[in-house]
Amino acid sequence: MILSILPTFWFSSWFWLAICVICIVIEVSTLSLTTIWFAIGAFAMVFISMIAMPFQIQLLIFTIISVLLLIFTRPIALKKLTVKRAATNSDSIIGKKAAVTEKITPLSKGAIKVNGLIWTATVKDESELEAGELCEIVSIEGATAVVKKAEPVKADSPSQE
Repeated sequence: MILSILPTFWFSSWFWLAICVICIVIEVSTLSLTTIWFAIGAFAMVFISMIAMPFQIQLLIFTIISVLLLIFTRPIALKKLTVKRAATNSDSIIGKKAAVTEKITPLSKGAIKVNGLIWTATVKDESELEAGELCEIVSIEGATAVVKKAEPVKADSPSQE
């Protein structure tokens, strides 16, 4: 068997160092936060392999270290390294009512006023909105607000403030 031919002393350290470098290269190219744990396991094996032991035992220790790191530290690292999408000021106006200041049609953009700011706007559907009408902001696409005609407020319903 090939594993039994490998030297168990100084060559093993270089072997594990090579495995460590290969795993780091794979991790850098994939950014999956998976092979980095095997790189750490291989790096630990650089030092552990200096103790005279058969290569099969070294392989077993490497596997145990790497799998334990993968299972217990990857979720923590993912949680710490995952960047949450920060809400922008434009996201805060989605769902708000706005006044149409320039006519908006499916073929041409118009303008709305919300929170004291004028926004370029386009309609979500095939409707037309005249200046002075009330609309609701559905989404933001770039620097353009996508709007729809606002539902009329019923007289007997409590007002929203």
